[in-house]
Amino acid sequence: MHNFDILIIGSGAAGLSLALRLQSDYRIAVISKGPLDEGSTAWAQGGISAVMDDEDSIEQHKADTMDAGAGLCDEAAVLHTVSHGKEMITWLQELGVEFTYETGLNGKKYLHLTREGGHTHRRVVHSADATGWAIENALIKNTLEKDNIELFDHHIAIDLITTHKQLQNKVKNETNQCVGAYVLDTIDNRVKTFKAKHVVLATGGASKVYLYTSNPDSASGDGIAMAWRAGCRVANMEFMQFHPTCLYHPTAKSYLITEAVRGEGGKLLLPNGTEFAHEFDPRGVLAPRDIVARAIDYKMKQMGVDCVYLDISHKPKKFIQDHFPNVYARCLKLGYDMSKEPVPVVPAAHYTCGGVMTDLKGQTDVDNLYAIGETTHTGLHGANRMASNSLLECLVFASSTSELINSKIIKDIPTVEIPPWDESRVTEPDEEIVVAHNWDELRRFMWDYVGIVRTNKRLQRAKNRADLLSSEIDEYYSNFRVSSDLIELRNLTLVADLIIRSALSRKESRGLHYTLDYPESDPELEDTDTILDPKTEISNVKPIYATS
Repeated sequence: MHNFDILIIGSGAAGLSLALRLQSDYRIAVISKGPLDEGSTAWAQGGISAVMDDEDSIEQHKADTMDAGAGLCDEAAVLHTVSHGKEMITWLQELGVEFTYETGLNGKKYLHLTREGGHTHRRVVHSADATGWAIENALIKNTLEKDNIELFDHHIAIDLITTHKQLQNKVKNETNQCVGAYVLDTIDNRVKTFKAKHVVLATGGASKVYLYTSNPDSASGDGIAMAWRAGCRVANMEFMQFHPTCLYHPTAKSYLITEAVRGEGGKLLLPNGTEFAHEFDPRGVLAPRDIVARAIDYKMKQMGVDCVYLDISHKPKKFIQDHFPNVYARCLKLGYDMSKEPVPVVPAAHYTCGGVMTDLKGQTDVDNLYAIGETTHTGLHGANRMASNSLLECLVFASSTSELINSKIIKDIPTVEIPPWDESRVTEPDEEIVVAHNWDELRRFMWDYVGIVRTNKRLQRAKNRADLLSSEIDEYYSNFRVSSDLIELRNLTLVADLIIRSALSRKESRGLHYTLDYPESDPELEDTDTILDPKTEISNVKPIYATS
């Protein structure tokens, strides 16, 4: 039994930022599925969007975000996020993050701002083309210096412990409270019980539910699945973002080519060298990601080709090497010289725009359970996330959640007795191949039937397969000792079902959800969310309530 004031599940930008902002007299545990730096934050190339230029404004950043969100952004959530951008950049600089600078005509150094899809101004602060890596390293360094924070790497959460579920309301307060989590130590292969007065989900997204993704293997929707089983509502799970430009190469698994390449003049070309993005949107390659990804998908299917091409070879070699050193080096290693030729690209699952419903301070439907970062639905992203708003969201909501937790008197939270993890009726898995086969089947049918372009028929096929898979996995989970692969497969199968049900319930095309059965947006569904409630098991499209 591990006993802490605060348990943070996830060690990316959201989780570590929160840990650093909490009071130093709190005993804090941070658990990470693998090494501390293995999550999606370290993979983020582009940067953090923030208004840093006098020619830009908070209002314009808000307007761009809401435009990209296709009528589903919550204005309060957007304003809350974008108005703290500059403050977050300053905080990161104080932590030692080394951003990219340029020298102005007056000889002074200024933060170099780049531009990405959906933005009308240059407002993306970055560290070359490895911003996430720079931020994650600084956060880890500062966290390791804190005596009150204990880090548990190679630990994967199995389930949250709540007073309604595990404790059968054996506390005076009748509201559902989260009091900890069961966690698998993947090194010792044993389950530990973490007891905490506050639990925070900072587990990232669920892009691993698709066969092709730009995300690391850790993006398996754990927080969304655990929160759902604990009694939390989720919203807008149909809006899965596909990044338009992942390198198409047999050995370049999940390698994303930053959107900043297009922001600095990169062109999208067909195999014959023809540009095509302007056929779909006047903004061309700088249109929001849903439009660009759908354009690429359409052209690939129309022409029967495996990929399209991203070309920035018209720029000087030094410019490319200075702005995109890591992308340039990786492509060169794989046989492509960006300064001389276009590189092959395809769309891949990239970001989960929906998730666990929270307010502006990270509170969920379960008392003392919070969620921050990609695992949440806050109303910020709407039907499509605008580029480089994700790291900003992690930082801003970590800050506002820390303010709420710091204001609470932790001693007043009731203490409860938690039953130990029970393995008395399980055995060692007899056929690990079952997990591997189910894993592959899930990701393939999600890619084929619930991808960039959908139909009711495809979605229903996916639903039938997900139902069957879910029953098989539940039986397997009940009878055999847990492993990290089984935990992730169980979570991904649940998340897949939530995505499919949400997609079936939205009878229109909007943002990242595009269906051939309803190719137009329905004006009556503007300002509505697809909300799923575990208490009713019914999918409903309802007005936005997340931040009201």
